[in-house]
This record gives sequence, structure tokens and C-alpha cells, in this order.
Amino acid sequence: MEGIFSGIKLNYERYGQGEPFILLHGNGEDNSIFTELISELKNDYTVYAIDSRCHGKSQSAPLHYDLMAEDVKCFIEDLGLNKPNLYGFSDGGIVGIVLAAKYPNLLGTLVSSGANVTPKGLKWYVRAFFKVQNLFKPSPFLELMLKEPNLTESDLNAITVPTLILCGSADMVPYKHSEYIARSIPNATLKVLKGENHGSYVINSPKLYPIIKSYFK
Repeated sequence: MEGIFSGIKLNYERYGQGEPFILLHGNGEDNSIFTELISELKNDYTVYAIDSRCHGKSQSAPLHYDLMAEDVKCFIEDLGLNKPNLYGFSDGGIVGIVLAAKYPNLLGTLVSSGANVTPKGLKWYVRAFFKVQNLFKPSPFLELMLKEPNLTESDLNAITVPTLILCGSADMVPYKHSEYIARSIPNATLKVLKGENHGSYVINSPKLYPIIKSYFK
């Protein structure tokens, strides 16, 4: 399916019935990474798996987290979704945090995994690798991660929805940064997944659904 939201053509998949649940993928991916998760979530929710701008089958456009958040805001409003739950992975998790900070009454629940709120929230050697990659082969996807996001503690303090922050023990986002995010969001919960890296429990993995289900219980 596709539609125009905030002036951008976005591709999305819709499955199941029940209260709305939005899924946002990471940098350079598309909604197909959520095949395993969707197969479970669709039994209890209406799932909307979106291809972010410049990703998958969605339209190419300027790439900034604020603009991606506006896309999702318009998606929610145009489809008339009432306080949807949102799960975002990596860049999708950042977009979810931006959205919840800017529009505190828009979401019902936020689950964000592998997200950072400043470029320095990535491990130094990950940033160094991205810089070298971008030097030899400039990419708007790498530029995005090297320059954004730039969320403050006050931004995080503004989030009022129930929030679960997930990270792997071997994530490219250090534990201390994930802990800072969770501590700065009022009443947020932090769950560290032992032995998991940035996306090992997310990308077409059966491990993610039980984690989300446990939180929603």
C-alpha cells in the first residue's frame, strides 16, 4: 500500500486487526526486516509496517530525523489512528523518540531499540568506521548518522508515554548511553539483552515478539 503523507509518498504494509501498532525499521533497511514480528503481532493488533522516506519503496527526499518523524505524525493523523503503539529499531527507534518528544499526546506506547540521541551515542570506532566509509563513498544515510540526532535531556524529559528502551549487551550503542536515555524519559524501562548485538534480536528474529509481549502485559 502507499499514500502521500506530509507531501512524501510512503509505502507501508497493513496486517491484522485490533489497536494500531506501527513498526519503523533502521537505516538502509525496509519493512521486510519485521516478517517474524508481524507474524505474531497481527494476531492482536493492526500492524502498520512503514518504509521510511528514501527507503524501500518510499519516495526519496531530504533525509533528517525530524522530517521522518513528521512523516509518521502525518501518517497517524491522516489514517485516523488513535494513540498507536510504536516500535522502532535503530533509526526507527530514534524517529520514535523524536516523535514522542515533540508530540507527547500522539502515541500510546513507545518501544525503542538500538537508538542513540546524539551521534556520540554510538561507540567511537563505529563513528570512525562510518566517517571513513563516507569519505570514500559519500552517502546521505551515513551523513544522517554522523550529524544527527541532536536531542537534549530536556527533549527526553518531555516524553510522557510509557516507554521501553532496549539494547543488546554487544550493541553499537553503549549501555551507558541507553541507560541515559531511559533515565531521562520519565518512568521509562530499560532492558539489556545479554549476548545480543545491535540487530541480532530484531532482524527477522523470533526473539523480539516475546520481549514486546512481556512489556505489554
